[in-house]
Amino acid sequence: MRKSLYLPVVMMLFFICVLINQPFARTKGGVAMELKSSAFDNGGMIPSRYTCDGANLSPSLDWGAVPAGTKSFALICDDPDAPGKTWVHWVYYDIPAGTKGLPENVAPQKEPAIGGKQGTNDFRKIGYGGPCPPGGTHRYYFKIYALDAVLDLSAGATRKQLLKAMEGHILGQAELMGKYKSKK
Repeated sequence: MRKSLYLPVVMMLFFICVLINQPFARTKGGVAMELKSSAFDNGGMIPSRYTCDGANLSPSLDWGAVPAGTKSFALICDDPDAPGKTWVHWVYYDIPAGTKGLPENVAPQKEPAIGGKQGTNDFRKIGYGGPCPPGGTHRYYFKIYALDAVLDLSAGATRKQLLKAMEGHILGQAELMGKYKSKK
């Protein structure tokens, strides 16, 4: 009987250790925020207007249920279905605390007029680079983070640099997933 309990207990401990090392597990307040877009529903297809098959515009995003003490927001959009690695489409941070969302077509500038700083995506460009899967349907995760600080990062930072800078500062977060299949 004891031997039959050993494996489930070890597995449970393993998964707890893995989860502790995930960014969502390191949130201070554990607040579940809301993130949505007027361009597509969570789990829905992203219109080609927001992809390399269209105008390649960033979609509008709106968020709510912001935790008290938020000093800035950070946004990451990535594709875990890309061959070889998770492909980063957008890195945006130091978005002012009073911001409730982003309009469609945020300018691809290091410091857009609407505030904040944009980082370097995996296309090696500043700002948003829309979905452009080489084949099949891919998932694109837009993740918003409420932070208790304005980060000490220059414009042009990578996803890896942003994640490191956010450690210990995440008050809450939300995620929106859209899918896209290239028409090429």
